[in-house]
Amino acid sequence: MNKCFFCSGNLGEKQVTEIVRGGGNTATLKVKALVCQCCDERYYHTDVVRQFEEIKAKLKTQKTEDFKLVGQAFEIY
Repeated sequence: MNKCFFCSGNLGEKQVTEIVRGGGNTATLKVKALVCQCCDERYYHTDVVRQFEEIKAKLKTQKTEDFKLVGQAFEIY
């Protein structure tokens, strides 16, 4: 794949920060993705998508002992 599905722009591999949410918890990680140089649409390799799914499942079940705690989030009503 070398063209964006949405705008036909050229794709280039970049390191990006992705946010994964699960069960009220959030994790951020840096991964490689193909990114459109025109519209910034991201395309992930299959192994990266699997990694997102595994992280989401761990967040939902709170099996986060191998994650680094960075801070806390609060919701204000």
